Amino acid sequence: MNEGTFLIEMGNKIKAARKAAKISFPQLSKATGMNVSSLWFIENGQRNAHILTLKSIASVLGVDVKDFL
Repeated sequence: MNEGTFLIEMGNKIKAARKAAKISFPQLSKATGMNVSSLWFIENGQRNAHILTLKSIASVLGVDVKDFL
């Protein structure tokens, strides 16, 4: 799997977890301290996320970071 495909698949998993948790972009942004646009780029596979960013997102969504990989 190439890097672009990996980022898209990871973003889809993050989006699915966010929707399952019924958390909006603004809510996730506030809870993680990230801006909405950064989250959008991560969810849409257009930006690589630092592992600690993924940990923060996973924590807010109530999932394990490995669920995004």
